[in-house]
Amino acid sequence: MEPAIRPRRKSRIRILPIVGYILVVLAIAWFFQQQATTTVIFVRHADVDTSAPLDNDTPLNARGRQRAELLADFLADVNITSGVDAIYATVARRTQETAQPLATRLGQKLNIDDPYDVDRLVRRIFRDRRGKITLIVADADAIPPLIAELHGKHPLPAFGEGDYSEIYVVTVPYYGKVKTLRFRFDEPLEEAPVGTSSSGDASTALGSQP
Repeated sequence: MEPAIRPRRKSRIRILPIVGYILVVLAIAWFFQQQATTTVIFVRHADVDTSAPLDNDTPLNARGRQRAELLADFLADVNITSGVDAIYATVARRTQETAQPLATRLGQKLNIDDPYDVDRLVRRIFRDRRGKITLIVADADAIPPLIAELHGKHPLPAFGEGDYSEIYVVTVPYYGKVKTLRFRFDEPLEEAPVGTSSSGDASTALGSQP
């Protein structure tokens, strides 16, 4: 008497859910891997004369113009493949003059926006610049609320009166912890020509907040 042959259909039916589960897991893993990190760089405007009234028409002084060039040196090649993708400044002349040297080198126009409308500006960044590198140049008091809205380091160390060379970099992954880094680029020399190049110092990690 020949042994009975067990049907294979039931085995195949049992395997199908396992294969489907594996495919779903792989698809989810691929999806999250493809979501690029959004990076926002914050810089305070460069030096202005302390004797001048701080209004929207206050320009940079000579030292501030040197510092703006050093900032452009520091950020021009921040990303080996593409660099800064968009540059935002405020209506204040001092922020636009700080951002303009980098914009000129990268062939970009400045985006003028209100950094004090925190929620709207952050929504605009994630609507238009998701997965990109964005620079925002603003007054010192506008930067901490924006970083807090991104769930970065909060509170930040207070800006000193002469702290014009600090750069805050906030990286926002699609999934995971937001990281906040602080960098400093070189101080301008009193007699240095405007085109002096510079390289930045090492970074200091300030921490992360989920």
